[in-house]
Amino acid sequence: MKVFMVGWEFPPFISGGLGTACYGLAKAMDRMGMEVLFVLPKMPGGGSAGVMNPSGQAVGFKNVAFRSVSSPLSLSVYSTPAEYKRRLAQFAGQCGSGKGCIQFEIAEGAMQYSGSLYEEVHRYAQAVAGIAAVEDFDVVHAHDWMTYPAGVAAARLSGRPLVVQVHSTEFDRSGEHVNQMIYDIERMGMHAADKVIAVSNFTRNIIINRYGVEPEKVEVVYNGVTQNESYTPGDYERIDEGERIVLFLGRVTMQKGPDYFIGAAKKVLEVIDNVRFVVAGDGDMRSSIVEMAAGAGIGHKVTFTGFLRGRDVDRVYGMADLYVMPSVSEPFGIAPLEALNHNVPVLISKQSGVAEVLRNALKVDFWDVNEIANKIVAVLKYRPLRNTLGTEGGYEAKRLKWEDSAKRCLEVYNKAMARAAVA
Repeated sequence: MKVFMVGWEFPPFISGGLGTACYGLAKAMDRMGMEVLFVLPKMPGGGSAGVMNPSGQAVGFKNVAFRSVSSPLSLSVYSTPAEYKRRLAQFAGQCGSGKGCIQFEIAEGAMQYSGSLYEEVHRYAQAVAGIAAVEDFDVVHAHDWMTYPAGVAAARLSGRPLVVQVHSTEFDRSGEHVNQMIYDIERMGMHAADKVIAVSNFTRNIIINRYGVEPEKVEVVYNGVTQNESYTPGDYERIDEGERIVLFLGRVTMQKGPDYFIGAAKKVLEVIDNVRFVVAGDGDMRSSIVEMAAGAGIGHKVTFTGFLRGRDVDRVYGMADLYVMPSVSEPFGIAPLEALNHNVPVLISKQSGVAEVLRNALKVDFWDVNEIANKIVAVLKYRPLRNTLGTEGGYEAKRLKWEDSAKRCLEVYNKAMARAAVA
């Protein structure tokens, strides 16, 4: 199976779970021997988390190749930039042949991103289609809305089936105040696809009910977790051994419910004083959450770390007594699995996909601040409960492997190819 995969982020350039999921899936497919050409806006090089060395060769991958559309490396399969532009113009000229091709504008600097995100998404689609037109593959796999136009263009130019994966929807990110342009792109991609991958049944229901996609097109493929074999309990020391640590790690946005975390923190501190609440992450609500904590009189008990990566993530998990994810709408939620991979017990929102696959986790409605506080107090007060949730939950997390996700994706690819063959 040869897969033409398009994504928007990849380690070390990540803003959340999307890049983590793309990495885990690519590594698993590589181990399975699947041939993948992964096209990205920015080459994932530099730093220990990168996968490219200075010469542009993939490190740690045998069957996965990477191509950047904003880098000179994207021209490496052609003799010169002029030849690349000639070939792109040639395939752009196929538009009007009944394939529903997108229109291209060939201009100097077209490969460089500038302006709004929508312009970048469009330019990315142009470049990806040109690359796809001269590559050999069996199926196109597009990750999240930013790559759907690219995936649609690549599939139409190549005549290959399209699979789109929904890691998050505009309803998750914005509630009922959706960005109409993003919603339209999401809906277009889902309807154009031969198969749609949802990361949970929670997300599958949104796809069917809010985007009008026929149920038989939508398949659920749960995420996995990358096993942290280098970590052992006790690797990291606390700043204050007398304090218990309750951790929120994620984007500080409406979707993730940081305001409910702070609301619960105030109630917990009315019962237990020796607790520190850590908010690890960044986002558009960070300033308001800082003000909320100060206004509640608990600012001295809340630490804001900003965005963390690499060993700093391990460090904060290693210090935590409990991880809390009070998400308002969470398609899946990889962070709880990462916490359990460190044997840290988790308290998660019922409005999340990961709640479908975890039994040894405490679950609450995101809006029920009193119940969130009650469960935090119980975990901090009763060591047997804390240890059981961490240990048993850790066993569960280890059973959620990216290889299983990759195998399910392969099944979906085969279904997409069969569906396209009879269309």
